[in-house]
Amino acid sequence: MSKKRSLDLDLSVDHLMRTWPEAVGVFVRQRMLCAGCPIGPFHTMADACREHSIDEEAFLRELRLATGERLDG
Repeated sequence: MSKKRSLDLDLSVDHLMRTWPEAVGVFVRQRMLCAGCPIGPFHTMADACREHSIDEEAFLRELRLATGERLDG
């Protein structure tokens, strides 16, 4: 699967995990049980961060480090 979009908070959780499987570990470390959740295709990363009281920018930074995305992207 090609990585057509850069990581951003508007991506669905499902798309993120399918495109960047290495991101699953970030969700697990944050105690976010999003992997396999039936809402994943409909929830954005921003939605998931809000639901789990996770700082969005810190979460995005951790995702970018885990996936090799540019931190300033």
